[in-house]
Amino acid sequence: VQLQASGGGLVQAGGSLRLSCTASRRSAGTFTMGWFRQAPGKEREFVAGIGKIGSRTEYADSVLGRFVITKDDAASTVFLRMTSLKPEDTAVYYCAARTGNYVYTRDTDYSYWGQGTLVTVSS
Repeated sequence: VQLQASGGGLVQAGGSLRLSCTASRRSAGTFTMGWFRQAPGKEREFVAGIGKIGSRTEYADSVLGRFVITKDDAASTVFLRMTSLKPEDTAVYYCAARTGNYVYTRDTDYSYWGQGTLVTVSS
């Protein structure tokens, strides 16, 4: 499975972005999908995840209420809608996939990774 993330860019604080992650084959309906991020000098951290069935979602406390993860199984694409962005949201965002429906929050629990897309939030 190959994952291709896109949608990153430069945005002012308070703005919005939508990230997309498209799988090389029908994965969005087969795998649990997650978004992680890594800021300069920091460890990679969990942002949001969605189970393969789609009804189960998890969010990091830092993004709860501001970010929403959704998916389009037919398009094998997972989205991360980010609103009310803050400078501390600046990071490279990665999408990841794993089998099963449970949404794990550790990056070591995911088997497949995209290349990352940079999000920069200016103050």
